[in-house]
Amino acid sequence: GLPYIVVLTDPTTGGVTASYAMLGDVHIAEPGALIGFAGQRVIQDTIREKLPEGFQRAEYLHKHGMVDMVVTRADLRERLATLLDYLQPARAAA
Repeated sequence: GLPYIVVLTDPTTGGVTASYAMLGDVHIAEPGALIGFAGQRVIQDTIREKLPEGFQRAEYLHKHGMVDMVVTRADLRERLATLLDYLQPARAAA
């Protein structure tokens, strides 16, 4: 099948995050992008704890394995081309 590549921009929140945005095979986020379902205040009130610095930002999610790579928009085209080249099946020798 085809790879499902998701590009998470700022902001990616709410239902989008709870559904198709996190179902991809590869997750690419823009630097500093806010990515999450509920807001920080709602989460803090629910768990009654202070959230770590940078929580719900692309770099934090990358560090914790929720995002595969953080790529600037300027570099996105080249990175997508490299990724698609890597993911395409090898061609049999003629």
